[in-house]
Amino acid sequence: MYKLLIRPILFLFDPEVVHHFTFSAIRFFFKIPGIASLVRGFYQINDSRLEKELFGLKFNNPVGLAAGFDKNAVLYKELANFGFGFVEIGTVTPKGQEGNPKKRLFRLKSDKGIINRMGFNNKGLEAAINQLKNNKGRVIIGGNIGKNTNTSPNNYTEDYLKCFKALHPYVDYFVLNVSCPNVSSHAKLNDKDYLEELISEVQKANKTFDKQKPILLKIAPDLNKNQLDEIIELVATTKIEGVIASNTSVSRSGLRAPKEVLDEIGNGGLSGQPIKEKSTQVIKYLSEKSNKSFPIIGVGGIHSAEDALEKLSAGADLIQVYTGFIYEGPNLIKNINRALLKLA
Repeated sequence: MYKLLIRPILFLFDPEVVHHFTFSAIRFFFKIPGIASLVRGFYQINDSRLEKELFGLKFNNPVGLAAGFDKNAVLYKELANFGFGFVEIGTVTPKGQEGNPKKRLFRLKSDKGIINRMGFNNKGLEAAINQLKNNKGRVIIGGNIGKNTNTSPNNYTEDYLKCFKALHPYVDYFVLNVSCPNVSSHAKLNDKDYLEELISEVQKANKTFDKQKPILLKIAPDLNKNQLDEIIELVATTKIEGVIASNTSVSRSGLRAPKEVLDEIGNGGLSGQPIKEKSTQVIKYLSEKSNKSFPIIGVGGIHSAEDALEKLSAGADLIQVYTGFIYEGPNLIKNINRALLKLA
């Protein structure tokens, strides 16, 4: 029904407008008595064979929703009803910000991809916290954190620490988003020495809490082998809990979309099917070269159960979807979990 009827209608309109409309529609329908249990009954698969323990957390299943969809933590409870094992909110910055000028979100229908240059648009820390107070541990939440656009390079770490300290009581794990191509000073955020400093400071803050939370690093799919070796070394040195591979790509190679269309769209991060192989190769390299020494959450181009199994086979411990959820609909999560049960 989604792919035959709902998606064709939604895809007639601007993707950012559709995103906000969809949020409003989901919130409205879930206020109707009985809808939540009906959706859970149709989409959720509750089976102990799907459970996964990682980072000291117990996931009901390994399929999560990637950051960027529910930036402000307004819909995580409703989205969990569609069968997600966990939901990552954000990217959250200390202060709310509008992000980059519109138009900034583009579909590549022929490629089953999306290009975005949103620029960490979100309502800020306080808004996210107010929403997360209602969770009370029912949904496993990842907190994806970043810096404000107008923050000077000397204060990047301070921005991450503000987010980390304030969100600590409300999320189950943290993600340091240092690989988004749509924010300023991208180079510094990928400098190995700076990353070591940033992780060290966040870990120090973590130790001030009675219960410490896992910290992960989200990396780009465009890193070469030398850079991936540096990531492996960084994880070993800092003992950070894991890596999310991967963020969006700046590459435009191999796309079906005409060059004039891509030129008109301009810069931004590419997600979806076009980065599937690149993301999988990053996961495989990290897993094999490190001798599986740290957990990996695999994300990028998962549009089917087969895509998900490929990521897991490459070395991912958990997976996340975003663009695939938009193109394939909520059946995607159920199909992945069904496929996993067949292998159990």
